[in-house]
Amino acid sequence: MRTRIGRREFITLLGGAALAWPVAARAQQAGKVFRIGFLGSPSAASLPERNEAFRAGLRDLGYQEGRDIVIEYRWADGRLTSSLR
Repeated sequence: MRTRIGRREFITLLGGAALAWPVAARAQQAGKVFRIGFLGSPSAASLPERNEAFRAGLRDLGYQEGRDIVIEYRWADGRLTSSLR
């Protein structure tokens, strides 16, 4: 026995799928981990309070290091050069 679907039922089904699509896409992106690059001119040991304040600010915004974000630090250790000389 063959069942025919009417035009209105088809449009309703198609519309429901279109509405559900963004919800499914957002649910899949929930596990995304953001990467933050931190560039500092002094050494890491010279600014421990500032680094902790940066992390605390991110925690206050609801981010958890290792779960939502990864912070990659790079330090110049005072060795600055300029290519504009």
